[in-house]
Amino acid sequence: MIYGKKPCVRCLLEEAGRQDVSQSVKAAVDKIPDSQKTGEMEYEKRLEICRECEFLTEGTCLKCGCYVELRAARKDSRCPYKTKW
Repeated sequence: MIYGKKPCVRCLLEEAGRQDVSQSVKAAVDKIPDSQKTGEMEYEKRLEICRECEFLTEGTCLKCGCYVELRAARKDSRCPYKTKW
């Protein structure tokens, strides 16, 4: 969070102005082998669900502490809150 600025709820990292972390997360997503990576349509669907969740703040899931963009990118990952996806 930038000092003096409210956290961006229901935003992903880049939308929240967290470009530094966003770049690192994107690099980690790029390193996931294709066989373990979620398809593009499923990835976007997962992120849309996260954007509507009350536990998303500045790209972070407040239930488990993960960066949702990284969690959503892995086929074998699941939402930690009531298994929304």
